[in-house]
Amino acid sequence: MMTLLEAAAQLRARKVSSHELVKESLARIGQLNPQLNAFLTVTGDAALAAARKSDEELAAGRDRGPLHGIPVALKDNFYTKGVRTTAGSKLFADFVPEYDSGVTEKLCDAGAVIVGKTGLHELAYGITSNNIHFGTIRNPHNLDCIPGGSSGGSGAAVQSGMVFMAMGSDTGGSIRIPAAYCGTVGLKPTFGRVSRYGMFPLGYSLDHAGPLTRTSRDAVEALNAIAGYDSRDPSCSRRPAETVRLEEPTYVKDLKVGVPENFFFDRVEPGVEQAVRRAIARIGELGAAVIPVKLPDMAAINIAGRLILLAEASAWLEPHHLARRGDISPEVLALLDQGRMVPGTVYVNAQRARRLLAREFASIWKKVDVLFTPTIPIGAPKIGVSTVTLGGVEEDTRVASTKFVRPFNVLGLPALSVPCGMTADNLPVGLQIVGPPFGERKVLTAGAALELN
Repeated sequence: MMTLLEAAAQLRARKVSSHELVKESLARIGQLNPQLNAFLTVTGDAALAAARKSDEELAAGRDRGPLHGIPVALKDNFYTKGVRTTAGSKLFADFVPEYDSGVTEKLCDAGAVIVGKTGLHELAYGITSNNIHFGTIRNPHNLDCIPGGSSGGSGAAVQSGMVFMAMGSDTGGSIRIPAAYCGTVGLKPTFGRVSRYGMFPLGYSLDHAGPLTRTSRDAVEALNAIAGYDSRDPSCSRRPAETVRLEEPTYVKDLKVGVPENFFFDRVEPGVEQAVRRAIARIGELGAAVIPVKLPDMAAINIAGRLILLAEASAWLEPHHLARRGDISPEVLALLDQGRMVPGTVYVNAQRARRLLAREFASIWKKVDVLFTPTIPIGAPKIGVSTVTLGGVEEDTRVASTKFVRPFNVLGLPALSVPCGMTADNLPVGLQIVGPPFGERKVLTAGAALELN
């Protein structure tokens, strides 16, 4: 299956046209979507028209960059002018935006061809993508398993070859969880590096936007296309958007890789731990220094993150969920009701704890360049399974799926999930690579090095 960069090279060598790539993408959607339910909306006619324009521009020497002419998709919580944008919710089932999101604009400016909108967990508030309004999204590796969420449609679409890249959003792991469960790459950039203008919010201080791709190098080009300051998003960083470039060949001999001594390997499926440990050993063989590190209280960071999200999600959705309770699934409604019961003092203290823990965590970057952890302690669970047992302890599937990824939303750090093996049940395992603020190049360098070796 071609990568985004391979397709871009084929386009420029005139071995394939954008029109052919988009036709193939639409054909795969037509073939696979009835089983996977990855797409909610397919914009075939508009995509073919955009592909013809891309071919004309490339033939005339106007090259917008690596995404020019490449078929991509947007999670259906990014606004698209004139195209239904549902957020996976009955509340917004008929919502048609009058403008594009900042990400949509940047992708179009980069020449990417948007072929449709991918499905998600209702309101992006969950990890299964089992959506009662728009149907269950399924994992391409095993149709009986969840693809992860909330960006489950994007993960399934990329893994199955429907598109080369799909946008996701990540509030408590919603890019990295489907990346790990589906076996793709998923990048959550530094908080504020990518505009959230025109993206349905969930947690104002936790939401991130980022790509799911087939390789880390593909993720580099997607990030280069979408990153940068946007005055319409008050949380967007004013730091100039650097163009990320990875060295050829990928060089990691000066890289210091931290391996947590606490929390991240406490209760993990044996197959997951073995695959992640192999990746750690491999990065050491490639010349990186592997350094054990003791992390701050990650459980406390998780608790703060859950409290903050409960309150923030309920705050923005309150006008909707109070007036139209019957249009929200019982699972999501329960979370929104819980959020309304979080006292203001608890929310403020959670934010205070967040700042204190972030200061503690910052000292880690004096010792190492990146951290290697499992993305998730398990392989993709079966659809409908609500609990898992790890180390003899029964855990809620949602808590188990988010406990290794949520802390880095709370801390706002860049985090990448890359495939690193398979479980005994032949389901993908994700390796999470975390870096300091705006340390995407280091994170992506480590991911690319493992993919090449």
